[in-house]
Amino acid sequence: MTDPSTAPTVVLVHGAFADSSGWNDVITELLGAGVQVRAVPNPLRGIEIDSAYVAGVFASIPGPVLAVGHSYGGAVITNASERSDNVIGLVYVAAFAPDEGETLQDIEAGSTDSVLNSVLVPSPYPAGDGSSQTELWISAEGFHDAFAADLPIAQTDVMARTQRPVSALAFSEPNGVPGWRTRPSWAVVATGDHAAGADAVHRMAERANATIVEAEGSHVIMISQPHVVAQTIQEALHSVMAPA
Repeated sequence: MTDPSTAPTVVLVHGAFADSSGWNDVITELLGAGVQVRAVPNPLRGIEIDSAYVAGVFASIPGPVLAVGHSYGGAVITNASERSDNVIGLVYVAAFAPDEGETLQDIEAGSTDSVLNSVLVPSPYPAGDGSSQTELWISAEGFHDAFAADLPIAQTDVMARTQRPVSALAFSEPNGVPGWRTRPSWAVVATGDHAAGADAVHRMAERANATIVEAEGSHVIMISQPHVVAQTIQEALHSVMAPA
C-alpha cells in the first residue's frame, strides 16, 4: 500500500453516452490495491464546458493527480490537464487524445473501424442563453454492436436505456493545447473498438508517445476487462511515482 500523503489520486473521467458507474469494477480493484481513486461526473455539454469543470475538480484535489479518461473523457483530460498544475500523467482508455485545433468529428471521419456515426440519433435541447443546441444518443438497436459488443445483450439493453446524451459540441468544438505534450501517457487500445475506432485510438496514442497496451475487447473495455485497465493504471502510477 502506498503512502496516502505522497501518492497521486487517480481521477477517472467517463465518456459520452455513459456515467461513472462504468468504472465500478476498475475502482474496486484499485481500492483493493490501496490506490486513492475518485470518479468524476462529466457534464457532456462540450469540450470547453466539460474541460473547465474537470480542471476545477483536479484543482480541488490536494497533491498530484493521475488523470484517466475513457472515450470522449480522453479529450476532456487532454484539455483539462493543461489548466491543472497537479496533473502528472494521463491514461487513455479506448480514448481520444486530440491535438490542438482538432475536432473529434474530424478524427472520427478518418477511422475505418468506427461505425458510431451510423447509429447516432440527434435531438434538440435548450441552451442556457435561450437558444437550441443538439445532443446525440446511440440508438437502442445499434448500441450493442457499436458500443459494447463483448457484453451480453441483456446488459447492453439496459445500458442503452440509461445512457446519457452528449452535446454535439463535444465533437465539433476544436481542442486546445494537449496535456500529453508535456506529461507521460499510457493508452489501453481495445482492438474491437467500433465506437471511437481502434485505428484512430491507436494513431492518437502513438502520436502522444503513450505506452500502449492492446487488449481484445469493445469500446467499453473498462467494463468487459477491468483488470487490464486497472493494471495499466497501476503501472502508470508506479512510473510517475518512481524516483527521478
